[in-house]
Amino acid sequence: MTPARRDTLVGAYATFAFFTLFAGQFWRNLLGWWGFGAIALLVVAGGVWLLLSQRPAWSWRRVPKSTLVFALIATASIAWSAYPGSSALGVALALVTMFVGVSLATALSWNRIARALAAALKWILALSLLFELWVALIVRGPLLPNFPDFEVTGEKLPMAFYWSRGLLLGGGPIEGIVASRNLLAMVALLAVILFATMLAAGSVRRGSGITWLVIALLTLALTRSATVILAGLLVAVALAFAVWARRVGPERRRRVYVTALAALLAGVSALVAGWDLLLRVFGKGEDLTGRLDIWNAVLGMALERPWFGWGWIGYWMPWVPQFEDLAVRKGVTYLQAHDAWLDVWMQLGVLGLLAFASIVIGALWRSWFLAVDPPMDAVGHRLRHTAASLAPLLLLVALIGQSFAESRLLVEGGLALLIVIAWSTKRGQWLPEPMPAEAPPVPAHRLPPEADA
Repeated sequence: MTPARRDTLVGAYATFAFFTLFAGQFWRNLLGWWGFGAIALLVVAGGVWLLLSQRPAWSWRRVPKSTLVFALIATASIAWSAYPGSSALGVALALVTMFVGVSLATALSWNRIARALAAALKWILALSLLFELWVALIVRGPLLPNFPDFEVTGEKLPMAFYWSRGLLLGGGPIEGIVASRNLLAMVALLAVILFATMLAAGSVRRGSGITWLVIALLTLALTRSATVILAGLLVAVALAFAVWARRVGPERRRRVYVTALAALLAGVSALVAGWDLLLRVFGKGEDLTGRLDIWNAVLGMALERPWFGWGWIGYWMPWVPQFEDLAVRKGVTYLQAHDAWLDVWMQLGVLGLLAFASIVIGALWRSWFLAVDPPMDAVGHRLRHTAASLAPLLLLVALIGQSFAESRLLVEGGLALLIVIAWSTKRGQWLPEPMPAEAPPVPAHRLPPEADA
């Protein structure tokens, strides 16, 4: 196989892997669980092929040890789990998801990862809008999955059971191919971050970058997701502080950190004081769309086994007795705690929570300094900052913002992207020029004559 063909296959695999990780529900609704299982096995096999074909250099100091500790604790929890069989399945799913993330992070440069992730998000956004348009114009009503995992009796079903509610022409909210407005909104937010940083770095053509940025913003608006809007505000704040830290330089950053701490305290105080107003602005009830009841139920379980938890399971499995009636609202059984941190505490106790927090905090620490410190060349000379180096920080802040209202950070795309950022930023600590931007491809008709020879 020629190097050019191998590079093409690597890029295609990375895009397909990210698409499947963030749009797993698309495959499940379209092909059922068996079809999704086949797709997932293909992604895992591709990860093995990627490592064998690229043969990335291995260095122990470039490994974020916290990810290994967390994986070890999750695996060990099978021994004390209240549902050992389901824990074994949950651990296996978590490990293969982390493996795919590690294979992408170690075999590819950050630029190739960003391009593949951006391509995957483009596919999800485009297919979601086309899908919603088809449902609105052709189906003209709510659409069920092809392979529902619930009984369809002809009676009225909760709207959460539908693939799409067909509300595009009414201005939303839309669910897209991922069957959830919150998940689609998160895809759109990640896309906004990537497209904006790549556009600012000059690594995409201006027209294409602006077009996809507008599409991502439009999709975000059509989802009407309060959770992701708040995560987007956190991203904007992180961006402002990162730009400020860049401008003042390493020697005068104390003001940045003091101001950030003051802003955090002021934000928490304002949130507490204006809680009722915030709920009215986002159209939420006092129970946060049932989240308070779910949090209380999960908290009760966590307090029963506070140190080691009930055993890792990831996304709750409906056949496990402990989760059958734990979070039921309006006829819908929810299979997550709607808070990643509370979910980890309940599953792995304080021990697992500390390990998971170490992954996030370590990745956040490294991505911050990779974003704000000037890159160096091989001889130690400072180079200009690039917008591309802001992407890991902003993507991670978005994931953290989502984690307080959703548990997606523990499964599929959320977990894989966390691992990718954790491992990529660890590798970036030892590169002479961390997270450089790449120039956009030059169209063939613009190449000089000798280039075509």
